[in-house]
Amino acid sequence: MDWTPEAMQRYARHLSLPEVGPAGQRKIRAAKVLCIGAGGLGSPVLLYLAAAGVGRLGVVDHDRVDVSNLQRQVVHTTRDTGRPKTASARERLEALNPDVEIVEHPVRLNRENVLEILRNYDVVVDGSDNFPTRYLVNDACVLLGKPNVYGSIYRFEGQASLFAPHLGGPCYRCLYPEPPPPGTVPSCVEAGVLGVLPGVIGCIQATETLKLVMGIGVPLLGRLLLYDALEMRFREIKVRRDPGCPVCGEHPTIRELMDYDQLCGGIGAGPGPLTEDEVTVWEMQEALLHPELGIEVVDVREPHEYAVAHLPGVRLLPLSELPQRWKELDPNRTIYLHCKAGGRSMQAVAFLKQLGFRSVKSVHGGLQAWAREIDPTLPVA
Repeated sequence: MDWTPEAMQRYARHLSLPEVGPAGQRKIRAAKVLCIGAGGLGSPVLLYLAAAGVGRLGVVDHDRVDVSNLQRQVVHTTRDTGRPKTASARERLEALNPDVEIVEHPVRLNRENVLEILRNYDVVVDGSDNFPTRYLVNDACVLLGKPNVYGSIYRFEGQASLFAPHLGGPCYRCLYPEPPPPGTVPSCVEAGVLGVLPGVIGCIQATETLKLVMGIGVPLLGRLLLYDALEMRFREIKVRRDPGCPVCGEHPTIRELMDYDQLCGGIGAGPGPLTEDEVTVWEMQEALLHPELGIEVVDVREPHEYAVAHLPGVRLLPLSELPQRWKELDPNRTIYLHCKAGGRSMQAVAFLKQLGFRSVKSVHGGLQAWAREIDPTLPVA
């Protein structure tokens, strides 16, 4: 590392720490870190690692900046709306610290490109927001022997850990052997997320990355850190390496990458093929335009969502209240249930069918599909 006067001044507070000092800063400068996602989690990760002077920062994201991102994705600004997230992030990071090499990967990770991309980095930070990518990144990291600094967020809660079987710890599959059934875990788009939450978890990921690079402190290896923002509490769960894990266990059965969208039932990849329990938004429109058909349309979102945007003539019966209020519905009548993206309405269909309802259907894609295919002015982003 070239200890110029500017560098001495920029990293002065690191150099003052005995645990870091010049030797630690050299390790940071020599590090190559890949961040999966330039969104809520990726924003604080990228900003703080760039500020710390990580030598090479890779950014993977195939998305573009949307104004709805700005509530939490602080690496972007209003003027970046519509730009590729990797380009927006690169401009901001280079302005923050021109010493850092920023490498853009404006692609969607898949089994064809992930190994080639990850191979060129020392540490992988997973800031993804869907299950197919998490399982893909996990398996690729295990196969390549790369540490995976994990984080995830949901509404007011977050979690973080370090997955590194080659260092004696577990992998993501040791904690979550199988993905949840499709539709059971709403995305942040559907469930919402407190804007500052990814800032907390992303900073923890950045901290773990720097500790790992310098070889200092006690890492989150074998520990899952849980954070509840509403209660302002942290707690910790021990996670042991599973000897029967299919990818990092004693007798692994996963030796190459697979189709992760299929593994996860398309979770995070948007609505998949229409099932027998679903109807299209066009069929819902037909039911609304022709009351003589006798089809009741019900919105199972929450009242605060309904207040922002709803379809005229559609009654509200939140999924959270359905166990207490299901008798308000006629079990012999055809009922179309919709939510924001289709996950909660599918849960409502399953619940009502168990109670003997004969003709209940979920609207495929929910109001997002309605806005996409019928009325783009509906504010459901």
